[in-house]
Amino acid sequence: MSRIILSRVDFARIKRSISEARQNKTVSAAELDRLSNEIEGATIVEPTEIPSDVVTMNSIVSISFPKAKKDVEFQIVYPHEASLKDNKISILSPVATALIGYKEGDEIEWIVPAGLTTIKISKIIYQPEAAGEFDL
Repeated sequence: MSRIILSRVDFARIKRSISEARQNKTVSAAELDRLSNEIEGATIVEPTEIPSDVVTMNSIVSISFPKAKKDVEFQIVYPHEASLKDNKISILSPVATALIGYKEGDEIEWIVPAGLTTIKISKIIYQPEAAGEFDL
């Protein structure tokens, strides 16, 4: 699997979210370790250098689960902004952890609560950096 790409801003904020979740014990240590390991291996770039086809924080993405023939659209947000009603999922969730830093068209095998699954990034509908919004 290719190395993921993160902006310096997203990397720092995700690390802070992981630290806060560890202190507050709001997410399992195993899930936090998976996200931490994922971002620690990332290529870190300035927000202005993020390619427009990479999933970043606050991106709105359309994904599919090929085996289940199911499509889903949502926005990846920080934990305090998460709202299932508004289709906003926390970066600390298994699906968001699987997607962050990958590119449109990538297929990722990931363990979600239902078990091992394949997730395909069908389309990035909105990416803040591509829209010139570098501080979201």
